[in-house]
Amino acid sequence: MAESKRQAKRRQQQGQPGSQSGNKQSNQNRRTGRNGSNGSGDKPDETLLRADTFTNAPKVSRRSLTKEERAELAKQAEAETKQAQKLASAHERGPIGRWWARLQSGPNKITLAMSLVALGVVYGDIGTSPLYTMQTFLSGQGGLAHANREAVLGVLSLVFWSITLITTVKYVLIAMRIDNNGEGGIFALYSLIRKYGAWLAIPAMLGGAAFLADSVLTPAVSISSAVEGLETLPALESLFTQNKDLTLMITVVIIVLLFCVQSRGTERIGKVFGSVVMVWFTFLAVVGLVNLSNDWSVFAALNPVYGVKFLFSPHNAAGLAVMGTVFLSTTGAEALYSDMGHVGRGNIYFTWPFIKVALVLCYFGQGAWMLNHWDDSAYNRMHGLNPFFEMMTPSVRYLAVVLSVTAGIIASQALITGAFTMVSEATRLDWMPHLQVRYPARTRGQLYIPVVNIVLCVSTLLVLAIFRDSEHISAAYGLALTVTMITTTILLAVYIWHRKSKFWSMVFLVVFLAIQTLFFVASMAKFLHGGWFTCLLTLAILFVMITWRDGTKIERAQRRHMKPKDFLPTLDKLHGDFRIPYFADNIIYLTSDTEMKRLDTNIFFSIFADNPKRARAWWAVSVETTDQPFTREYAVENFGTTYLFRVKIRLGFKVSQSIPTYLHQIMHDLEETGELPQQKSVYPKVDADPSIGTIRYVLVHKALMPESKVSRRGELSLSVKYAIRHVAGSAVKWFGLAPYNPLVEVQPLFVPTRRSPKLKRTAE
Repeated sequence: MAESKRQAKRRQQQGQPGSQSGNKQSNQNRRTGRNGSNGSGDKPDETLLRADTFTNAPKVSRRSLTKEERAELAKQAEAETKQAQKLASAHERGPIGRWWARLQSGPNKITLAMSLVALGVVYGDIGTSPLYTMQTFLSGQGGLAHANREAVLGVLSLVFWSITLITTVKYVLIAMRIDNNGEGGIFALYSLIRKYGAWLAIPAMLGGAAFLADSVLTPAVSISSAVEGLETLPALESLFTQNKDLTLMITVVIIVLLFCVQSRGTERIGKVFGSVVMVWFTFLAVVGLVNLSNDWSVFAALNPVYGVKFLFSPHNAAGLAVMGTVFLSTTGAEALYSDMGHVGRGNIYFTWPFIKVALVLCYFGQGAWMLNHWDDSAYNRMHGLNPFFEMMTPSVRYLAVVLSVTAGIIASQALITGAFTMVSEATRLDWMPHLQVRYPARTRGQLYIPVVNIVLCVSTLLVLAIFRDSEHISAAYGLALTVTMITTTILLAVYIWHRKSKFWSMVFLVVFLAIQTLFFVASMAKFLHGGWFTCLLTLAILFVMITWRDGTKIERAQRRHMKPKDFLPTLDKLHGDFRIPYFADNIIYLTSDTEMKRLDTNIFFSIFADNPKRARAWWAVSVETTDQPFTREYAVENFGTTYLFRVKIRLGFKVSQSIPTYLHQIMHDLEETGELPQQKSVYPKVDADPSIGTIRYVLVHKALMPESKVSRRGELSLSVKYAIRHVAGSAVKWFGLAPYNPLVEVQPLFVPTRRSPKLKRTAE
């Protein structure tokens, strides 16, 4: 009997009006019918019919793919078919064909298109190092007159073996073999080994913060140094002399334009830049060979003995600080590892030999020029002598300046895309706020984060405002990157220790830690000349990551989840309590919990906070981004009820996350299957959907109570986290909820609390 009464009440409740129609609508429904028509049911309410003509509210198409998406998938399928045919034909050609077939079906797959993108995205920073490495060397030695054969062969040997050991061996041959689902970088590496010790978070955070700090300095130093090359051209010398700030103005314009085009994706940018980089490195190799033809003996520097002797030689005027100069030739190696997910490991393997040969030829060509002119009195008093430009004829120098400006832009691109990847990895580790991520290209590895793009742009312009020219910016450049390299070495050694060999782990750690410690000590000489800014920026980013991590730990420590037996009886009672008016027909909560068989206590207590939020249906919705571009799927758990729905929406990384539109479709689907009782609207709504009742979105935020028993550090971490979250944005913007007037609700963060002393009653 009790059950039949409950069912009768539920049927009666289903006929009750929503919040929009008022409590008197039941009588109106009996007169006009549930769908707003007259008593005969054959003439719908004209008001509802006309409402749709006054709005263009988003609606769901009958198709699951747009015309453009179908065309793109068809094009992709055709390319895969052609590739499969090529692999099949190669497989029939013998051992080489079978090897090629295995290569193209694994993670080392090579394509000419993505190899071109790799040139444009990955190698920009490395490609600009010949512009200033030897110039810095001569400045440290006191000029060209002091660059005798011992000094030139010594620095060439140090440069060659630094590129070989650091870039080729450590990053290309070792680090790039260690990826997290195709993604590289220090955060991806940490994700693989964090189970081996909590202390590993320290070097990972420090290295990541240093890399992001260097991402701010790289666009400033590379573009400004390249633009300043315009001042060396005779035709423009008077123009720049009369307008001293012209170089700075041009640099600012280029940097702003560069950050503006990031939203178009690195694939499009990479194809344009890739062609330019190919020309640039070919140019480096050619001008190097031309000068090498005058003195092939510089290849004696391939012997590492020359480098070691010069490092400790009394003729080395810079002393140990010369390693800071040598380090400039390896800048960009960490970006190469971080950008691996953008272009694929195989394409970097395929292009790196060409890049290294071009770099070596250019460096050794500059060495040959220095050996042929070190006793030339015409160069003894030249200020800022740059062997790179001086080894060319004046006519070729014009082309070199134009190409170097373009290469400086590309160098900035390598660090910007690397920064996007690093922040995305930090978000997955809960070390940074969850930001809106866009995937403008066809592969998920190529991403764009609007907030990070804006922060990098503003920070880079701030660097230019403080230091104004490349000479002062370069004093701060590179110091942070040495920290990143050292921390990456530590994490790689831990991975090799646990996954490969303990012996080779120790060999790897000792060799590379010794080399990079020399780089770090040498770079510390820059601290007072600008390195302080890099350190300050690194500490600021590190502070954000630590406080966000600690705040997240405190929040998760108090988070609880309820099983159906704990929440269903109470919700069932509220659902049938006719004394309480409807808050809305549908109340929708967004949650990060993807488990379908439980309910977050934040949602439960929000429903019952203050005046209970009674509804015809409550919804707990989570959104998951898939690795496929055009996925549109959803799953529903109703717990055996008609009023509580747990929804998981799975969207491809290129699908617009318009949650309100998809929820309307889900509600219609559930109405058709009978899982959701019909919700006919009597009055017009802005979404122009009379078949669905009113909808209210509720977002729950947490706040720390004054009585909370947390440490000062924990309180600071939570305060900083909430401040960052306010600036970074929320799901209201990401999921397009702002037009629907969502309710943002604040709940207390129930961490352990202090017991307040008891009050004493007095007579007054």
